Formats: sequence, C-alpha cells, structure tokens
Amino acid sequence: MEKILDFVKKNKLIKPGEVIGVGVSGGIDSMCLLHFLHEKRELLDIEVVAIHINHGIREESDDEARFVVEKCKEMGVRVYKFTIDSPKIAKEKKVSLETAARDGRYGVFESLLKKDVIDKIALAHHQSDQAETILMHIFRGCGGSGAKGMDPIRDGVYIRPMLPVSKEEIEDYASINNIDFVEDSSNQDITYSRNYVRNVIMKDILKKWPNAIEAINNFASSVNEDNEYIKKSLDTNALIVDDKMVQMPCSYFGGSSSVYSRMTFKALSLIGVNKDIERKHIEMIRDLAVNMENGKRINLPYDVVVSKEYNFLVFKNNHVEKPVLSRNLVCEDFETPYATISVKRSRLVGKREEGALYFDPKKVPEGAKWRYREEGDIFTKFGGGTKKLKSFLIDRKIPSRVRDFIPVLAYENEVFVVAGVEISDKVKLDEGQQGCYKLTIKKK
Repeated sequence: MEKILDFVKKNKLIKPGEVIGVGVSGGIDSMCLLHFLHEKRELLDIEVVAIHINHGIREESDDEARFVVEKCKEMGVRVYKFTIDSPKIAKEKKVSLETAARDGRYGVFESLLKKDVIDKIALAHHQSDQAETILMHIFRGCGGSGAKGMDPIRDGVYIRPMLPVSKEEIEDYASINNIDFVEDSSNQDITYSRNYVRNVIMKDILKKWPNAIEAINNFASSVNEDNEYIKKSLDTNALIVDDKMVQMPCSYFGGSSSVYSRMTFKALSLIGVNKDIERKHIEMIRDLAVNMENGKRINLPYDVVVSKEYNFLVFKNNHVEKPVLSRNLVCEDFETPYATISVKRSRLVGKREEGALYFDPKKVPEGAKWRYREEGDIFTKFGGGTKKLKSFLIDRKIPSRVRDFIPVLAYENEVFVVAGVEISDKVKLDEGQQGCYKLTIKKK
C-alpha cells in the first residue's frame, strides 16, 4: 500500500491543506483507503472525512450505514451520511438501477464539492476494478480513450489513489491493520454488468491466465501513452465552439479514423458529453459527414443531435438536467430555476393579495416537502375533484417547458400546493379563518 504515496505524488492527486472526502461503502476497499489516508493525513497535510451513501436498494443498507458511522467514530473521522432513492431515480430517468445509483451517488458528491465542504473525492478503485472497466469499455465498442481505463484524476476533483494496488495487497493491509469491513451482498448479483464481468468473465480468464489483471493494466498504460501522443498532435483549432454547440469540418472524415474519431470525441467533450459514446456512434457520424446530404441529422445518447450543414457537422447538446428540490415546509424564501418562492405567516384580514395562495399548514401532512412533479402525482382541485397533476397542469394551460420546474408541496404522490398556480381543496382555509400561510412567487 505504500506505493500509493508515490502514485499520489507522481500524478499530483493531493495538495497540502485539502479536505479529502473518501467515498466509503463499508467494504474492504473503501475502509482500507479511508484508514490509509487517515493514517497519512499529517504526512500529506490533509484532513480526511468519510462520505457514506445509502442507495436505497438493499435491506441491509441501514446496518451498513451504522457500521460506517461507528467505525469512523472509533477512528476519529468525521462522516457525512446520505440516503438516495435509486429505484425512484431509475424510474424517473428510465435507466438501469446500476446507472441510477451511480448518478445519485455522484449527485451527492457534486453537491458537497459545490458547497466547498470538501476539495476532492477519493474513490477506492484498484487494479482489478481497472481491468474490469477496460473490458467493459471494450465490450461496448470503445476506442483508444475507453481502452485506457480510468484516469488517476478526473475533472480535477475525483482521485483514485489505489489504482496501482492489487486486491491481494488490499486484503493483506486489512489483515495487518485489523480493519473491519462488511460484505455487500449485491456484489454477487450478476445481473449488474460489472458483477458479471468480475464474477463470471474475469474468474474464467484468471484460471487460464493468472497474470491477466496486471497484463490488462499494462495494456491500458500503453494505450494511454499512444492516445495522449496522438491527441497532442491534433489541430483542434478548426473546431468552432459556441456554448452547447460545436462545428467540425466534414473534411476531417476523409482521413484516418485515428484522427476523426479523436476529433469527434473532442467535439463531444466540448458540449459536455464524455461517456457512452461508442465506435458505432463514431461511424454513424462519419457516414453523416461523408455520405449524407445537407440538412440530415442523427441522434446520439444524452440528447445530442449531430446535423450536417454544408461543409460542417454541427454537434448540439439538447440535454436539460431535471432540477432537484427537497425542502421542508417552513416560512422562508427559496430560489428555483422557475421563480423565487416566498412562504410567510399571514393573518388574512380584508382583501387577498393578487396572485398569492393562502393555505392552512395544519392540514398539510407531516413529512410533506417541496419538490418537483413526479410520475403518478395526483391533485384535488380547489372546490373538489381529483385529477392527475399532469392533466391538471394541461387544463391550466401551463406550458410543457416549465411544468418540471414548478415547485409543488407534496406528501408521497399527493400534491397540496402548486406554487403560483393553485392549492388543493384539502388545505383550503376554513370559513372565517385568519391564521394561515401565504405563498407568493416572483417568476424569473
């Protein structure tokens, strides 16, 4: 494990004075990484904190969270604990549970980074993880960029100090230092892609070639060196960049695939797309540039559209991130992409303020939160009659482009207030009632 220090120094993963948040699941890899960085904190001049995320998938998740908190307390390490609803994210985004858990996890990380709670996130990926990642990328049809595997540092904030370390070295470190850990039962579920590669494919490969993990990692290093050399020789000045749009001359596609594929990946990265683009997509783009007429277009993952405009390909990112909101009902002002929302106590005397909504907070169920609309939401109209929230918003002629950005006060799938639109009949004021909450909005 001492080779981690050389790896950190060589790749400039950590700077003195930084707060390093370690993603800790409770498994052997992350517990060893947390222990190692905590032990070396004075040498590296850093503060180490733990970040544990309950993905809401398994029954034993609560026990694992308690385990991590207890072990961090024993070590004297501050811990941040979060819970995300991966099944809900998967349903909303129409993605696999595996992808939903990852998206939710990185959403938590991004929030901590933006709030300056931490400076970097340390992830416990090691040699075996790297080999599995490379194989998965190859199976999906990657080029040189994918075959090089995971980088030691990504986006300047996600670091992987254990990439040079083998699983056996981690197990030895845990044994020598008496590090407790928990086994994740889902690691044996081969319906997940990575688990299938790890527990089926890699297991068979290692029976035949015991040094396969080291060989795959060495292959990745060679690919990375070649890839970096070619990338540095490319002239990317011909790419015209404008916010979420990039123009690329079609003439590039008349040359070597080594050039046009990397230029295409560069164009896509400039509009914020850095994953799930495969060889088949590159060939689709080439076919558009070489064989199709002006005005034709193709669709790629993440709402990317590539269109041919005379002698150029235009790459456009049409993806709009669905906003996230989760706030308790209290008297306050808060900001959303849609408007500034103001909730205040009021004594309703005389004429009501135009555009304001008045409701009885005592009729709102405990645990209700401000959030954005979800599939299956229902709403009891003022005056009676229950409808799907979507249908209600359509009836009120709310444009589709803003429906996802309007805050609603809801408990489970029942909505009680639609900010700036209407209150539910269930939270209306009783006759003669004066004490209430007043909601006003200032649209942006």
